[in-house]
Amino acid sequence: MKNLKALGLAVLGTLLLGSVSALAQTPTDDRLKDEADVWAQVERQWTAQEKGDKRWIDQQLTDNFSGWGKASPAPRNKASTKMWNRFNEQVSQMVTHELYPLSIIVHEDVAIAHYLYSSATKDKTRNGEFETNNGRYTDILVRTDDGWKFIAWAGGSDD
Repeated sequence: MKNLKALGLAVLGTLLLGSVSALAQTPTDDRLKDEADVWAQVERQWTAQEKGDKRWIDQQLTDNFSGWGKASPAPRNKASTKMWNRFNEQVSQMVTHELYPLSIIVHEDVAIAHYLYSSATKDKTRNGEFETNNGRYTDILVRTDDGWKFIAWAGGSDD
């Protein structure tokens, strides 16, 4: 009987210890989750643009956004980004993309994501010709009540 009680206590202790350690998150766990969430947001932005989602700018950029694409003569705010995105959708359509993450850094409520990309676009003005681009971006995101949003980016085609 004593052995049965001891075995029961050992099993109970093991279960309690296992459940406590499973509930405890380390800072590394939080950092990895934040990095995964940031990367998922970067992917969502590219996918939304590829699918022609007209709402992605309003949903994914902060109101004080400032992005500087390589093809732009100066940084663009949210309204300017929206205007040029509408124009670009009239003349071309992204048909596929692939992203290659290089580095993601999260510091409190700010994240920086460096990555390379390949994308293929279909020209709507020249007989539907396809063009492939390779390039790089650095995105800066901030944590909001609605999740991670872009506050800035810089980059573009390597061509």
